[in-house]
Amino acid sequence: MRFFVTSAIALALGQGANAAFGLTSTSSRYIVDTDGGLVFEVNRSNGDITSLKYNGVEYQGTGKASAINSGLGTSTVTGETVNGYIKITVKASGSKVPVTQYYVAKPKEATIYMATYITGEVDPGELRWLARLKTSELPTGVHGDVGSTRGCEAFEGKDTFKCSNGQTRCKMYTSDRFIDDKVHCVSGSKAAVCMVMPGTAYETSASGPFMRDINSQTGDSDQELYWYMNSGHVRTEPWRLGLMGPYAMTFTSPNTKPSENLDTSFFGSLSIQNYVAANGRGSVSGTASGVPSGYETVVHWYNKNNQYWTKATNGAYTSPPMRPGTYNIKLYKDEFLVANDTITVTAGQTAQKDIASKEPNTPVIWRIGDFDGQPFELKNGDKIERMHPSDVRMASWGGSYTVGTSKASDFPMALWSKQGGTATVTFTLTQDQVKGHVLRIGTTLSFKGGRPSVKINSWTGSDPGAPVLIDSRGITRGAYRGWGDVYNWSVPSSAFKVGSNTLTVGVYGSGDATWLSANYIVDALELQD
Repeated sequence: MRFFVTSAIALALGQGANAAFGLTSTSSRYIVDTDGGLVFEVNRSNGDITSLKYNGVEYQGTGKASAINSGLGTSTVTGETVNGYIKITVKASGSKVPVTQYYVAKPKEATIYMATYITGEVDPGELRWLARLKTSELPTGVHGDVGSTRGCEAFEGKDTFKCSNGQTRCKMYTSDRFIDDKVHCVSGSKAAVCMVMPGTAYETSASGPFMRDINSQTGDSDQELYWYMNSGHVRTEPWRLGLMGPYAMTFTSPNTKPSENLDTSFFGSLSIQNYVAANGRGSVSGTASGVPSGYETVVHWYNKNNQYWTKATNGAYTSPPMRPGTYNIKLYKDEFLVANDTITVTAGQTAQKDIASKEPNTPVIWRIGDFDGQPFELKNGDKIERMHPSDVRMASWGGSYTVGTSKASDFPMALWSKQGGTATVTFTLTQDQVKGHVLRIGTTLSFKGGRPSVKINSWTGSDPGAPVLIDSRGITRGAYRGWGDVYNWSVPSSAFKVGSNTLTVGVYGSGDATWLSANYIVDALELQD
C-alpha cells in the first residue's frame, strides 16, 4: 500500500520521526522509513538520494547527493510497495545509455538494497555507486587514512596526494580484491556506513576475482563511500552488461560490520529487470588439486556475460549459483594461473568438474620470491597496495641480491625505466652447473610496455617484446595485478662461468615522467637447472 501525506508531515518523517515502515511522498521527493532507524529521501526528478538519517542524525553530505556515478540526470522515478517491500525505480533518460537504478527497503532494517541495470557503457566510462556522506560524522575511511586528502596536495593527476610528512594518499589505496571485498565501511563515533556485496553481486563486473577498485575517499567535507561495478582501473576485460547486484548500503553501530551474507532472494518477487533467482541457476562442484599447501586455491569461471569464483577448501569446491551457459575455468595458485578448462552450466543442475594444476615442477639452481602472482614478499611489496612508490615509508628502489645470503625482501618488487635503477643477482656455479639454463621471470603488471631486460655476465638476453597494453596507471595507484606475464630466456652455457656470476635485471621501455615511465611489477625469478 502507498500513502500520500502532506508536505509538513512528510518533512517530519524525513527528519527522522519515529514512524512505522512506509513510503510517503511530496511533489519533489519520496521518503522511506525503514522502521529500523533509517529514513532516506529520493529526489523524484533524478533519483538522487538527498537525505540519509540514521537514529535521527543526518549523514548525507551537503554539497552533492548520493547517486550512481555523479547522478543520472533527468529520470522517471516511481515508488511503490510490493509484497511488503518498498521499491523505488529510477529510469534515466538524460544519460547516453539507459540506466535503471533500484532502491529497495526491507522492514526493520537500516539498509538500502540496490541493483543497477545497464545496456551499454555509460559516460565517462565507469559505473559506480557513490554515497557522499559527512566527514564530520564519518571521518574514518576504508583502511583508515590511506584515502584521506585532508591537508595534502595532488602531485600525480587529480587523485594522488602527498602530505607534508612525505606520506602519500589515494582513493585507489582503499581498494581490496573483489574475491575478498564483500563488506567495506566508513565510520564515526555514532555509526558505520557499509557497502555489502553479497552472493553473486560481482557477476557482471569485469576482470575477475583479483580486480580491485576504489572503496572510499575522505575529504574535508565529504566522506565518499563507493562500490565500483565497472571501470578502466587496470581492467583486463571488456565491460559486462546487464544487472549489477543486488548490493546494499547499510547503517550500523561503530566498529560493527554487517553480515556479508545478506539475503537478497526477495528480489525475485520485485520485478527487477534481468534478475535471475536461484531456481534459474546451476552450479559446479569438484576437486581442485595440485596447488601446494600454504597457497590459496582459487577457481574462477567466466564468459562474456558473467563471472564467478570461489576458494577451494582441502581441494574441494562448490561454485556460487551461476547463470546457465558455457564458461572458461581458471585455476590459480594464489593469483598465479596453473590450469585452464571449460564447463557448461544448466539451470537446476550441479555439474561435476575436477581440475588439476599443470604447473611443472622444474628443478632450479635458485629462485627469488614465489610464483604466486603476488609481489608481497619482495622489497616494498608489503606496502605497495596502500601508498605511492615515492612515499617516505618505502625502502629505496633497485638493489642487489646474493643467492644463499639475501632475503626475498632484498629484491625490489618493481623496476622503472626512469626511476628505481636496476637490480642485480649474484650467484655461484660449480663446474657441473656451467651449462645451458632457462632464466624465468614472472611479472604481475606492466605499464607503458615495460618488460624485463636481462644480462648475465657479458651475455644479453633478447627483448621479449612489449606485453599487451593495459591503458591505466597501476603501481602508482596501488594496483599490482594485470596479465601475469611470464618471460623465459634460453641462456647458453657460454654465458656462465665457474664461481661468481652476475645477473642484471632492468627495463625495456621509456617514458617522460619519473614514476610514470615504463615499469613492471615482479612476481618471482629463477634460474632453472
